[in-house]
Amino acid sequence: MKVLFVCTGNICRSPMGELLFPYFFHTSGIETDSAGTQGLIDSPIDPSSAKLMTLDGIDSSRFRSKRLTPQLAMSSDLILCFTEHQRKKIVALFPRVRSKTFLLSNFANLCRYFRQNNLLRGANVEDRMREVMYNASMVRHALPEAEDITDPYRKEFAAFQAAHNQIIHSIADIADALEPRRGTHTA
Repeated sequence: MKVLFVCTGNICRSPMGELLFPYFFHTSGIETDSAGTQGLIDSPIDPSSAKLMTLDGIDSSRFRSKRLTPQLAMSSDLILCFTEHQRKKIVALFPRVRSKTFLLSNFANLCRYFRQNNLLRGANVEDRMREVMYNASMVRHALPEAEDITDPYRKEFAAFQAAHNQIIHSIADIADALEPRRGTHTA
């Protein structure tokens, strides 16, 4: 299953999502990537995001940014973005990806809801992820409002830390719901 993280420039939030996500799962069936709706081309990760990745024990030195393309969007199984504005922009650019494009915090809320209500039947993480995606419209009304993860670009390091913490908590909620037999993940 290919999970694509999308932010604006693909140098701050989406690289953190791409690099962090695999560390929360115990499966080789998930591939991650990232892009930006206005993505800078071939830029390294922002130094503040890189510092946070280093603190997490992740080497981000090979990361290079890219712009979201129709091919990238269509070839992804799940698209996770960080603001409602980005979600709307992605869907406006590529209407066929509407059903697989979510705010990261909303997808975390969905996963948590499905776990709490014993609605996950899939045999593996990938199947359970698809269950959440395909059945999301039936339970959206029961969820808290999704929170945007604010762009820290050109802001103080504290803004990057706040975005990083929100990303980690959302990914941990997703992992705890989809891979519950492994125990809870720490943020």
